Amino acid sequence: MAQQSNDIYAALTLSRFGLGADHNGTASIASDPRGALMEEITERFVPIPVGAQLQSTADLLVSLYAFQQQRKEAREQAATAAAAAPQGAAMQGPQQPQKAPAQPPGATASSPANQSMSTQTPIRPMSAGAKEMGKPERAQTPYLPQQILLAEVDARFNGTIRQPLIGFGERLAMFWANHFAVAVTKSEEVHIAAGAFEREAIRPHVFGRFADMLLAVETHPAMLGYLDNQQSIGPNSKANGNKMRGLNENLARETLELHTLGVNGGYTQADVTTLAKIITGWTVVRAAGKLGTPGTFVFNAGAHEPGDQTLLGLTYADNGVGQGREALRDLARHPATAQHIATKLVRHFVADTPPPALVQTVAATFSKTDGDLSAVYRALISSEDAWNPTLSKVRSPVEFMTALLRASGETPKPNVILGALTAMGQPFWAPAGPNGFADTVDVWASSESLSMRMDVANMIANSMPPQVDPRSFASDSLGPLLSNETLQAVSRAETRKQGLMIAYLSPEFQRR
Repeated sequence: MAQQSNDIYAALTLSRFGLGADHNGTASIASDPRGALMEEITERFVPIPVGAQLQSTADLLVSLYAFQQQRKEAREQAATAAAAAPQGAAMQGPQQPQKAPAQPPGATASSPANQSMSTQTPIRPMSAGAKEMGKPERAQTPYLPQQILLAEVDARFNGTIRQPLIGFGERLAMFWANHFAVAVTKSEEVHIAAGAFEREAIRPHVFGRFADMLLAVETHPAMLGYLDNQQSIGPNSKANGNKMRGLNENLARETLELHTLGVNGGYTQADVTTLAKIITGWTVVRAAGKLGTPGTFVFNAGAHEPGDQTLLGLTYADNGVGQGREALRDLARHPATAQHIATKLVRHFVADTPPPALVQTVAATFSKTDGDLSAVYRALISSEDAWNPTLSKVRSPVEFMTALLRASGETPKPNVILGALTAMGQPFWAPAGPNGFADTVDVWASSESLSMRMDVANMIANSMPPQVDPRSFASDSLGPLLSNETLQAVSRAETRKQGLMIAYLSPEFQRR
């Protein structure tokens, strides 16, 4: 492949490996774009989300336990008051029982997050207050998990995505959070802790070793709750003396199929069952704190399946929590894991059909360095295959929203961002399954998806200050990627707003 100019490299660096150009356009890294990208790896730069409500998982879960207890007591008091009301009370006017803390409109106890997110309006600013949403004004306690989710969204889309010059580390945090996906629609515990999961188990290890990230993920309360490992009891454990309980294989299966080896990684159903036995007893301390500090990971020896276990031909001695840690360490360095991770990284950053030679280079580096992710990324971006100027990937809704906000400088409220992402088909931290969101053109390039993106682009274009020239914006943001056809279309727009929308919806802005 022919060597490209620095201008092309600068545009590709920001578009393909970064978060998109900010108000400085491509000029800020034009002198040495590939060197600037390497520098983000060397410096291990991953922005840290900040905010008063962004507490540790343990603190968040303790707050949730208190919230749930308060809600339970309020409902019991309301039921008691209703039962004690005189039979003739209806003639004296309606009773006003004490209200339980309110959930988001339409939410139910079984799926608060799903309902709360689905009611967001994608293109209209919305307030968290009932009055601004057109609801009757009433006294209510904010729904705690959703308040925390909004704070996490604000810390990223109005914080971390705007800090880096390029943003490779932030893109990697998004990649790994989708690789190790959890969904806020699962439960209140996952709803409130999803952001802390990404902050604690993903970001610290983005430029570290894969084995360390894997262990942090599989022992995090959000992942344990999402894949039901707290329900998994060793069939022959002390906790199963009545033989009425048993294994839950969800976490074991997804660890093998999605997180490490991959669906074609050579494991069997027997390996799934064995790994499920190995990680029995991996759970989260509940509110009562009988096993330790509430809201933290704990190994419950009483629920652990006793005995040595053989997984993928290797035998692991029964040494408590160490049995699972050793199994994960070996899974992290397995050749199939190297191949699986390399394929996903190359597919994400380069092409839907990953170039085989590049995949093998990345996989070999993964194995040679024992999963040193910084070395893996260097191998990826050092290959000329990664710098093909053809923009073959389509930005996902999260990537599109990120690029829009960086380029425009707009700072929508977090509930507007949540609503927009849901409308475009990628509700934040809420994939339909543990395999996360798809990473291919056919999913994000549909006519329906484009229609929703038009609404979001219209919202941002409406907010842009009047001095912004669409032609200058397109040239500065897209650099040499900007085609003559797009520039002409922007120049011929009847209004400034229309010109901005054409730039936002152009192939050069939609693709990377």
